[in-house]
Order: sequence, then structure tokens, then C-alpha cells
Amino acid sequence: MGHKVVVFDISVIRALWETRVKKHKAWQKKEAERLEKSALEKIKEEWNFVAECRRKGIPQAVYCKNGFIDTNMRLLDKIERNALTRQSSLPKDRGKRSSAFVFELSGEHWTELPDSLKEQTHLKEWHISNTLIQIIPTYIELFQAMRILDLPKNQISHLPAEIGCLKNLKELNVSFNHLKSIPPELGDCENLDRLDCSGNLELMELPFELSNLKQVTFVDISANKFSSVPICVLRMSNLQWLDISNNNLIDLPQDIDRLEELQSFLLYKNKLTYLPYSMLNLKKLTLLVVSGDHLVELPTALCDSSTPLKFVSLMDNPIDNAQCEDGDEIMESERDRQHFDKEVMKAYIEDLKERVL
Repeated sequence: MGHKVVVFDISVIRALWETRVKKHKAWQKKEAERLEKSALEKIKEEWNFVAECRRKGIPQAVYCKNGFIDTNMRLLDKIERNALTRQSSLPKDRGKRSSAFVFELSGEHWTELPDSLKEQTHLKEWHISNTLIQIIPTYIELFQAMRILDLPKNQISHLPAEIGCLKNLKELNVSFNHLKSIPPELGDCENLDRLDCSGNLELMELPFELSNLKQVTFVDISANKFSSVPICVLRMSNLQWLDISNNNLIDLPQDIDRLEELQSFLLYKNKLTYLPYSMLNLKKLTLLVVSGDHLVELPTALCDSSTPLKFVSLMDNPIDNAQCEDGDEIMESERDRQHFDKEVMKAYIEDLKERVL
């Protein structure tokens, strides 16, 4: 059965959390400024805790009681102990083999990759986050076994053309960096399954060569400056998840129904005035999230109870960002806000799915 779920925008969702925390902390604080600061810290703590619980596979019912998040760290400690117990029961050589192929790096004291990395061409995964690294070196072409490049929340300004040599690459995450373009050579990574370029803020287009990525099922290009759905995306015939929210879209292409496998389509925080009737041909679409303020026309069949589609309309109340003399400071605060909004929306959609199931 289809449903229509009308909710408030992300800022309202955040306000609900702030109100809840403020009531709990009000008696401890004498000044409104300190009260607000405490509430924001509590919200951040709760969402980080929820994200960590989801990553560890903890059911929502365990840490959410009567609508309140129990951030008792003993809960995570217990899960960690159970995980360690399970891990110790695995064959020792199996654990060694898996860790030997994974490279992890985090922390703002890192401004470039260690020189020793170029000698470890057997690696299959890079997980690099929250660093000040700006450049991915060209010697990345030597890592022919690479399957996962997980590079979120760094300072990366461009990707080398040599990335196209990674024929076994399955996942590329370059979200919340400083990219303004994607190398066309990425289209040579024909086994790519997941592409996340969200939160770069200045990204305006994807190269047509990415049309070769026929195995891609997940694309996230939200929080950028796309004015239209990239042509290459429309040619990704196996695409199941597309997030192009928080961009500059004013309409959708009439041939959007080329994405026959599309199941989840996130469009909120754009400037769409209508949805094309060709969307009715997306027979596998089960989740559609749009912003409500600018919409004046949409196919009513999208909300028909005979369809499996869950239609979520977010009533936007855009927040005017305070201007600041330091341009870099504006950009960084905007990245933080966009990242927080994405985490809130991700948690909301996961909660929505749990309630439906």
C-alpha cells in the first residue's frame, strides 16, 4: 500500500531534539546562552551515539526508550565486549589476513600520506578521514587490488586521473572534501558499485565518461551545485539509490524513467516546481523525498494507495545563514551544517523503514 508522509523540514526536526534536551537541562543552567550551548552539545552527542549504534548493528529499541535516547556508554561497552568475544572465536589467521589489506588514517595532524604507503600495493581498502590531506598521489595506480577508497571529510581538492587504473574498485567515497570536478578517467572503473561525492559544495557536473559505470547502484551527489541531473547518471542502468538533494535543481529531465531500477530518490532542498509524469514509469520506486514549498504540480498517482511508493514531502523553511567576513569560515561551517543535516535525514529514513517493516 502507498503512503504519504508529511513531515517538517530538518531544522524543525532538530528543534524538537533541542526542546527535549533543554527541558532536561534547564534546572542546571542559569543563562539562556549556556542552556542553548548545552542543548546543542547534547544533540550532537545523541546523534553520534545513534550513528555508532547503527554502525554496530544495535536495534533502535535497545537505546531508545519512550522517545528518549539512552546514551549510557555501558551499552556500547557491552556490545564491544560481545564483538570482541565473537572476533576471538574466529580463526586467528582469518583476522590477520583481513587487517593486512586495510589501511586506516585519521586526525588533523596528517597533511599528507606517509611515504611508506606507496610500498604497500597489496592493500585493498583505504579508510582516510578527518585529515588535512589535500592530494591523492598519482602512485595510486599501483594499487591494482583496491576495492574500497573511503576518503570522507578531508581537504582533497582534486582526484588524479590515475584513479581510472583501479579496475577492481567497488566503492568510492569522497564526500565532504573540496572537489570541484571528477576526473573522466573514473569512467574506466567499470566495476564501481557505489559513488559518494556529497558535501563538496562546489561540484557542478559529472563527466559524461561516467556513463560507462553500468554496475553502479548507489550515487550520492547531494549538497553541491548541480542545476540538473547529470546525463551520465541517467545512463547508469542499474542505479537503485540516487540522492541529489540540496542542489540547484529547478526541474527533472523528462527521460528520468530511464532509471528503471531506481528504488530511492532524494530530491529535497531544491527548487523544483513540478515532478514529471514520466516518474510514474519508475515501477520499482519505493521512496521519494521532495521539498514542498515550490511544488505546484505533481502526478497524483505518485501518492495513490495502490502503489508501493512512500512519498515524503518536507515542508521547507530555509534558514538564512549568517554572513561572516572570513570566507573559509563560512565554507567550513556550511560543510558542518550539511553533514549534520545528512545524518539527521539518514537517521529519519532508517527510522521510517523500521516503522514500515
